[in-house]
Amino acid sequence: MKKNEFRNISMISMLLVLILASVACSFSIPSFPLQTQPTKEVSVEQPVFVQPTPTPFVVPQPVLDEQGVLVALYARVNPAVVNITEYVKQGSQVVPLGQGSGFVYDEKGHIITNAHVVEGADELEVTFSDGTIQMGTLVGKDLNSDLAVVKVQKLPNGVQPLPLGDISQLAVGQTVVAIGNPFGLEGTLTRGIISALGRSIPALTPFTIPQAIQTDAAINPGNSGGPLLNLQGEVIGVNAQIETGGETRANTGVGFAIPVSIIKLVIPDLIEKGKHDWAWLGVRGGTLNPWIREAMKLDVDKGAYIAEVVAGGPSDKAGLHGSSKTVTLRGREIEIGGDVVVAINGQPVRSFDDLLIYVSLNSKPGDVVVLTIIRNGKTQEVKVTLESRPENLGE
Repeated sequence: MKKNEFRNISMISMLLVLILASVACSFSIPSFPLQTQPTKEVSVEQPVFVQPTPTPFVVPQPVLDEQGVLVALYARVNPAVVNITEYVKQGSQVVPLGQGSGFVYDEKGHIITNAHVVEGADELEVTFSDGTIQMGTLVGKDLNSDLAVVKVQKLPNGVQPLPLGDISQLAVGQTVVAIGNPFGLEGTLTRGIISALGRSIPALTPFTIPQAIQTDAAINPGNSGGPLLNLQGEVIGVNAQIETGGETRANTGVGFAIPVSIIKLVIPDLIEKGKHDWAWLGVRGGTLNPWIREAMKLDVDKGAYIAEVVAGGPSDKAGLHGSSKTVTLRGREIEIGGDVVVAINGQPVRSFDDLLIYVSLNSKPGDVVVLTIIRNGKTQEVKVTLESRPENLGE
C-alpha cells in the first residue's frame, strides 16, 4: 500500500471514531433529564424548604347555618313574646308585685303565661317588644298545670301568634331556644338543648305536672311564662321552673318547661270556661322496683305500685288496695300488699308516670277506666269511675 493511501485510510478511521463518539454522546443526552427531573420535583415540593402560608379561620358551615336560623327565628318570634307586670293595690296605691313573660296564642289577643306569674295580681300590664303597653285581663288560670291566659284588647301591627309544636317530635339532645324577660331584661334569647323528657314537676297544688321538658337553656326569674321553642319557631313548652339547689335564684343549667301536650289540653278550656277539670284516680304510689317485686314475689318487673288509696276517692270506691304492711328486706323497710297496675284500658303501664299521664291526658271526669292489676299473684280487672280533682287532698 502506498504511503499516501495509508494516510488517507488513517484519517478516515479517525473521523469514523469521532462520529461514533458523537453519536454515542447524543444518545446519552435524554438520560440527563431522567436523572435530574426527580431532583427538581423534590426541591420544589419538599415542605422543609417552603414557608407555609397562614390559612385564615373559616367558620364551619353548620355553625353559620345555625346562627342564621337563630337570628331569623328571633326576628320572627320576639314580637309575639311579652313582658307581664303584676300590680297589687295597697290602700290608695297600686304597686308592682313582680313580673314574668308570656306569648301570643291567637289573633284575638289571648296570651299564655304561668299561673304563678298572675297569681294574686289586681292589675296586669302587658308590654310588647315595640314598647306598646296595654292592660291585660285575666281570662282563666289552672293551678294544676301552672298555666294562665291573659287577654289584651288589640295586638300591635305585625304581631303574629306563635304556632304550637308536637311533643311526639321531641328528642333529647335537640336544640331549643327560650325567649323571655329574665330579671326584667326584655327580649332575651338563650339557647340550649333538651336535657331530658318525661319529667314530673310540682304544680301549685298537691299534684304534679307530667311530661315536663328539662333543658339547659338559661331560664331565670322573669323567664316564667315565656316560650320554649324548637328551631322551626314552634312552641314546645312554657318555661316555668328552675332547679337551684337552694343556694341561688339563678339558673344552674337545669330548667323545666310545661309541655306542649298540656298546653293543648288546658288552654282551650281556660279561654272557653276559665278553668280546666282534671280527671282524678285517687291514688298515691310509685314505679314498681326490684325490692317490692322480690318482697311480694311478683312475676312482673314493670308496673305502677299503689302505695295508698285516698279515702273516699274513685279508686277507694272501686275497691283498689294500697299497701297493707311493712317488711324488712336486707336492711330495707318495704311497703307491700298494694295492687300493681300493669295496664289501663288495654294500654301497658310500665311506670307510675304512665298511669298519671293516661288519666291526665286521655280521660276526663266521669270516664270509666279499666285497670288491669295484679293482686296476691293473680291478674284481674277493676273498673274505676274517674272524678274531678279536689282542690286539696284533705277533701
